[in-house]
Amino acid sequence: MNTPLDLSALDIAPFRARRERLLAHIAAQGGGVAVVPTAVERARNRDTSFPFRYDSYFHYLTGFGEPEAVVVLVAGDTPKSILFCREKNEEREIWDGYRHGPDGARERFGFDEAYTIGDLDLRLPELLANQPVLWCSLGYDNDWDARVLRALNAVRANARAGTVPPHSIRDVRAELDEMRLIKGASELAVMRRAGEISGAAHRRAMAATRPGKYEYEIEAELIHHFRRAGSQSPAYPSIVASGANACVLHYVENDCLMADGDLLLIDAGCELDGYASDITRSFPVNGRFTGPQRDIYELVLAAQTAAKAEIRPGSHWNAPHDAAVRVLAQGMLDLGLLIGTLDTVIEEGHYRRFYMHRTGHWLGRDVHDAGEYKRDGDWRPLEPGMVLTVEPGCYIRPASDVPQAFWNIGVRIEDDAVVTADGCEYITESAPRTVADIEEAMREGRDGA
Repeated sequence: MNTPLDLSALDIAPFRARRERLLAHIAAQGGGVAVVPTAVERARNRDTSFPFRYDSYFHYLTGFGEPEAVVVLVAGDTPKSILFCREKNEEREIWDGYRHGPDGARERFGFDEAYTIGDLDLRLPELLANQPVLWCSLGYDNDWDARVLRALNAVRANARAGTVPPHSIRDVRAELDEMRLIKGASELAVMRRAGEISGAAHRRAMAATRPGKYEYEIEAELIHHFRRAGSQSPAYPSIVASGANACVLHYVENDCLMADGDLLLIDAGCELDGYASDITRSFPVNGRFTGPQRDIYELVLAAQTAAKAEIRPGSHWNAPHDAAVRVLAQGMLDLGLLIGTLDTVIEEGHYRRFYMHRTGHWLGRDVHDAGEYKRDGDWRPLEPGMVLTVEPGCYIRPASDVPQAFWNIGVRIEDDAVVTADGCEYITESAPRTVADIEEAMREGRDGA
């Protein structure tokens, strides 16, 4: 018989507090029932599934990592949280691993009630009856949508008996997005550790890189360090792009031979206990920047520095992007990549030829995390506890009007920033960032080898 997973380090207090906070939000808006399912297991091929990864919203509220689970939160005078999960089954545990079962899950994760997932279709109509609002998310999974609608129709079918169905459906994710946007102390502690692990993995990758190796060999170095340091997986498919591949923003094949004189762009981060990190570094395969490579790298680094200076409470979301664009556009003019005036290059968007993405995004349980970027049509102000990436770049494809010395140079520098009371904190400092630090890390790697 399999023994329980070691969850002794899991503090359920933050999860319980989030459920209570969401219940209070719902009660303040008239009450109702929230229903949040975890992710669905997906088949990879004939008899193998993709590794299961729980739904971020569900896990944010529960801390429960098993598949086939739903949490129901009932607001009102006596609010309660109810978990539906897989039953205990000794035979399946022999094959697939430990299951908490309803009783074990209720006790370990602090639910008021717990039932088997097979009871959901019977109990959900009872829980929805005479409730004013159903809080859920429709449109993400057709099978789940159909299941919720069947429960609603079951309530409506009892109308002659005086049962009243919810009169409206509201998106529970909108409430959860706002909650997830501001990270608590326990969340930030995990994200700092994830940043440390990922930064050290980038340093390891720099030390291992040299001409004649394949991109996937460097990807293997990243994954090795992620897992060795306790991360469960990469937070997203790693980008290990050398030469011209670095000018493909979402290149993930990672199968090319790295050549002397190329730059290597690595965009990779680990996921730790449900939270993502996201780091990009760009460096020379042979360990030494050429003059043109250094020029572009220093330009992007200056843009990142300017963006970071705009991250503080009260500054609006787009301020870091505006600052980075201004530095990049001026640099493109100075290097002969563009012609015209700075204001014209920015206003008419000419800089987008070489810098076509935004300077950052929210970061948290998802790499592109939950949370709106605007409120009432205006960029939202930054607040302590928000976490965002800072990732300017410059990507130069061959063209007749571009100096040949810059062809196929792709540079992006990305770090993860926590908004603090008086500015911001980079939590990815363990990854070398300056030209001098990168070249030293690569030199030390070669000396060590």
